[in-house]
Amino acid sequence: MALTMSFNIRKLAADNKGFLIFVFFMVLVRSAFADWYLVPSSSMYPNLLEGDRVFCDRTAYDIKLPFTDVILKQVADPKRGDIVTFTSPEDGVRLVKRLIAVPGDVVEMREEKLVINGVEASYTPVTPKDADHLTPVREYPDQQLVFKESLGSLQHEVIVMPERGAMRSFGPVKVPQGQYMMLGDNRDNSKDSRYIGFVKRELITGQVKRLMFSLNGDNYYLPRLERVAAKV
Repeated sequence: MALTMSFNIRKLAADNKGFLIFVFFMVLVRSAFADWYLVPSSSMYPNLLEGDRVFCDRTAYDIKLPFTDVILKQVADPKRGDIVTFTSPEDGVRLVKRLIAVPGDVVEMREEKLVINGVEASYTPVTPKDADHLTPVREYPDQQLVFKESLGSLQHEVIVMPERGAMRSFGPVKVPQGQYMMLGDNRDNSKDSRYIGFVKRELITGQVKRLMFSLNGDNYYLPRLERVAAKV
C-alpha cells in the first residue's frame, strides 16, 4: 500500500510538474520580491480601509533570504511616514501600520498629540471624505474626529475616538538602534507599538505604496472603484 501511494504521488507530481513549478515561483516571488495583503481591520482608517488589497514591495528596504527574515543586503532605510507591513513581535501575525519613529528618535504622546525629538505635531480638523472612510458604525457608533497630522515628513490624516478607552499618552521613550515605532492612523483603535513594543528592522516585510483593489464588506462586497490602483 505504501509503495502504491508513493507511486501515485510521483505520478501526480509528474503529471502536474508545470503547475507545481508555477506555484513554487509564485510563492518565491511573494516571499522575496512583491506581495499583496488584505487589510483585515479598521486600525489604519481613514487611509486604508477594511477590504483594501494592498501591494507590498518586499525589496523597498532589504533583500532577504527567501522564506526567512535574514537580511542579505540593505537597500534603503525606512522613513517616518512610510506605511509598512511587518511581523508582530508579540504573536507573529502580519500587521500593516504607519512607521512613526526611526532609531534614535525620542517619542512621546500627550493626550493624542505626537511629539518627536521635542517637536509637537500640529493637528488640523478635516472633514471626512464620506462615511466609508470612518470606522464602521457596527464597530464604533460614537463620535469620530478626523485631523491632518503634520510633523516634518509625517503628513497624513488620523482618526481619534473621544469616547473610547485607549492609550493617549506615553513616554518619552527612545527608539533603540535597529528598531522602529509603528502606530495605526486610527489612533484609538489600533494595536501597535504602544502595546506590542518596537519592531526590529528584520521583522519589516515591505512597504505599501499602492492599492490593488478594494471590496466593501458593508455593501455586499461591491468594489470601491475609486480605490483601484490608488496611491496611499
